[in-house]
Amino acid sequence: MSNQGTSTYMNVGTRLRITLEMIKIEHTLFALPFAFLGAALAARELPHQTAGFWISKLLWITVAMVGARSAAMTFNRIADREIDAANPRTAARALPAGLLDLRFAAVFAALSSALFLLAASQLNRLTLILSPIALGSVLLYSYTKRFTFLSHLILGWCLAIAPSGAWIAIQGRLTLVPVLLSLSVMLWTAGFDVLYACQDYDFDRQSGLHSIPRRFGISRALWIARGIHGLMFASLVVFFLNAHLGWLGLIGVMATGALLIYQHSIVKANDLSRLNAAFFTTNAFVSVILLVTIAADVFLR
Repeated sequence: MSNQGTSTYMNVGTRLRITLEMIKIEHTLFALPFAFLGAALAARELPHQTAGFWISKLLWITVAMVGARSAAMTFNRIADREIDAANPRTAARALPAGLLDLRFAAVFAALSSALFLLAASQLNRLTLILSPIALGSVLLYSYTKRFTFLSHLILGWCLAIAPSGAWIAIQGRLTLVPVLLSLSVMLWTAGFDVLYACQDYDFDRQSGLHSIPRRFGISRALWIARGIHGLMFASLVVFFLNAHLGWLGLIGVMATGALLIYQHSIVKANDLSRLNAAFFTTNAFVSVILLVTIAADVFLR
């Protein structure tokens, strides 16, 4: 290989690494467990499928999730590059800092979108039919904070697609149980996004961006987030009852409630210093705990 070819390869590799760091690919952990949970619940009604069937389904569900999230996060960074450059908290991100060129990011977003659509086509006809709606939702979310303070709920809708989408991927139809789980995911996401938006309160006011903290103030926004998470817990209980889960599932529901209480106990209106712990660490535990306990409940029973 020539020196020029080696240099080009390394340049592409470096830009890919920067892109994956920019979109925090590891945070796919937030949504992927809910997709697996939707698949596990759907599996109860298909007990006699082969190992090959399940391997194929889980593989393409994973590919779809990674593709959709990568496309959404990259598109968000592209759409918000000028906003990020003006915000001291985000000015060091790859695009505003000049660490990554816009063209490469756009190509990566397009390829990730294509990967998602390919995965949807490999699951079943209904997932393929609905895939443009899902992709359009996660891409267009990036613009919502420009015109509505309800952008937190729209982000929640984007993540809520995961369990219902996985259920459809397995069964080719949609029923009440995955919808209730999706509602819980939507409210969970919206609540923690309200918390996260508190740190940009001053910048959003100056820039004309919309959020619940900007509209109602940080103190009231924290109470709104608590209310949303209260509704999330209530919807999770309704889901638990309708899914006819046992004691393992109940442990997951109660552990989620405890984590939500802990999350809100460490974030104060006059002290947002522990916001990252509340946002990243606690929320990662929620999705994993629910997957482990409810999936175990499903398969052991």
